[in-house]
Amino acid sequence: MNRAIYIATGEPESGKSIITLGLMRILLGRTKKVGYFRPIIEVSEKRKRDNHIETVLSHFKLSMEYDDCYAMTGAEVIQKRTNGEDGEILDTIIKKYKELEDKFDFILVEGTDFSGEGVFVELDINAIIAKNLGIPVILVGSGKDKEKDELITNLLLAYDSFTDKEVKVLGVVANKVDTEDAGFIEKTLREKVEEHIFVGVIPMVESLNSPTIKEIIDELDAEVLFGSELIDNQVESSAVGAMQLRNFLPHLKNHCLVITPGDRADIILTSLQASISDSYPKIAGIMLTGGIVPEEPIMKLIRGLKETVPILSVKKGTFEVANKVGAVRSHIYPNNEQRIYTSLNTFDKHVNVEDLTRKYLTFKPRGLTPRMFQYNLLKRAQKVKKRIVLPEGLDERILLAAARLSILDIVDVTLLGSEKEIKDRITELGIAINLEKIEIINPSESGHFEDYANTYYELRKHKNVNLSMAKDLMQDVSFFGTMMVYKGHADGMVSGAVNTTQHTIRPALQFIKTKPGVSVVSSVFFMCLDDRVSVFGDCAINPNPTAEQLAEIAISSADSSAAFGIEPKVAMLSYSSGSSGQGADVEKVRKATEIVKNLRPKLKIEGPIQYDAAVDATIGKKKLPGSKVAGEASVLIFPDLNTGNNTYKAVQRETGAIAIGPMLQGLNKPVNDLSRGCTVDDIFNTVIITAIQAQENGKA
Repeated sequence: MNRAIYIATGEPESGKSIITLGLMRILLGRTKKVGYFRPIIEVSEKRKRDNHIETVLSHFKLSMEYDDCYAMTGAEVIQKRTNGEDGEILDTIIKKYKELEDKFDFILVEGTDFSGEGVFVELDINAIIAKNLGIPVILVGSGKDKEKDELITNLLLAYDSFTDKEVKVLGVVANKVDTEDAGFIEKTLREKVEEHIFVGVIPMVESLNSPTIKEIIDELDAEVLFGSELIDNQVESSAVGAMQLRNFLPHLKNHCLVITPGDRADIILTSLQASISDSYPKIAGIMLTGGIVPEEPIMKLIRGLKETVPILSVKKGTFEVANKVGAVRSHIYPNNEQRIYTSLNTFDKHVNVEDLTRKYLTFKPRGLTPRMFQYNLLKRAQKVKKRIVLPEGLDERILLAAARLSILDIVDVTLLGSEKEIKDRITELGIAINLEKIEIINPSESGHFEDYANTYYELRKHKNVNLSMAKDLMQDVSFFGTMMVYKGHADGMVSGAVNTTQHTIRPALQFIKTKPGVSVVSSVFFMCLDDRVSVFGDCAINPNPTAEQLAEIAISSADSSAAFGIEPKVAMLSYSSGSSGQGADVEKVRKATEIVKNLRPKLKIEGPIQYDAAVDATIGKKKLPGSKVAGEASVLIFPDLNTGNNTYKAVQRETGAIAIGPMLQGLNKPVNDLSRGCTVDDIFNTVIITAIQAQENGKA
């Protein structure tokens, strides 16, 4: 059974980071303890730490120290080889790897970035390391600036080089290929390698191949004069502004970097004006050369603009700068979420994950870890794409979550609010979001507005609502978003980052209403603890449920647990366990437990039971010997809102657990509430579970 995979290449800019990120997410979705290791890294005076390590540790929140993730630097390797100490190189790498092997269930190893010694030397180094570590390899080759036959030849040479050294090759991946050549390349590789070898082909993705303003700043030591919040802008080309305006303007392209001397105020101001004009492309930024900064009147004018782009200054001359900009390589770095999520989405779209995992990642995961749970949610949501409406379209967290969701192509997102205000807000915050993938609706300007108002009037006229009142309410984003769900124009709604719980839920209770046989709407949180996922209910909706309502909450929560892949073992919580306690509160829990047992005789349930007895096996056996739930509870039902809300927040804050939810239960269609203190991750996760709820509704 393989406990590691080695990702190797023999050339620069192969794009193997896509494979690293994609595989790491798969691995974390299958087992808890995954390590990351780079035998040899390249650092310099300018970059003192390895970008790959920092990105993986940061994005996946791995519990590893930076220094544990690599064995040696490229400079140290060269020095050792010069001194004839090749054996020491391998000894150091093996020692560091074995230390990780003792700590982790699986290790993802990423080979060198191509140090410049030559293709065959680089291949040999990686092959020798993989052989000595006893790790199978996935080979990655780049089609950038190559004919398809050259790419195929290079990959097959690498394949032969590794197999000749008795290194097991799991797969070959042709990256950055021309879309038109993808079919031919895949067919040829499959014919040339052994049948069991995995073959992947990934087309060129321009947004991953283009450097960002930040990378250009780092390479050219540029000073940022304006737009520091927009330095993650992609630069797809450059345009040198050294001619008259009428000749310069036709050279502007979307996401280009304008390079011009700092005293060319005409080029600077025209570029800024063109970028906000509907008639010209939107530029990525402006680079001012010659060490010249515009005079104060020009600077004042720029400072007063509502929309701008990054404006940089360098001391070098225009044409030297243009050449240097053209040579800047793109990288994936920790703070560029857009590029990370684009890489993950590219991997999912073009790599047959099912084939890869079925053939090669055959180890058995131990239990359902939080990472597995979250990964499973993501994959389920992607199976049948749903449209989710987010009414609070101006909130920064909502916009950041929407950007991430659109990049990963998980759901279709609708934002409510003024289109101009939302676009201005996106520009102001510097959020990289593809507006072609996001629907923006202003309720009062929607073509459905009259129909929605009339529908609401018909549904609520028995409550003395007239048409004028209905029209006023439909201008409210919560009512409008809920009506979208009611009408089937959206599959679910997520709100509450700005609005109160009551404001979010009231429209749903008025006209989406509860499912047949359900009398109470309740909620659950999926509490992602260090070693398990527990379901907490009800921690958000019902202040003091009756025994009958508590029983219904328990049944709904058990059904939710099962629907999301967690075997329901229900603990009805109280201040005493079994028959030891007396009093109205504990009697309510006891009665609720009996109701559930009568309604669902096959459901594993225990109550009343204390929290420690429910989750701790030793205490559970002592207090309730023979119980099928004590010490193993996965669904914990709290007797009232005061207890539930405080407990979930205490567990979340004190243990660092991720609390996904609240997810509302019992409504005919999914509407979910956010906490006003929610994070971007909270919004992202809640949208995912809302999409899955919508999928489940579609099956009913």
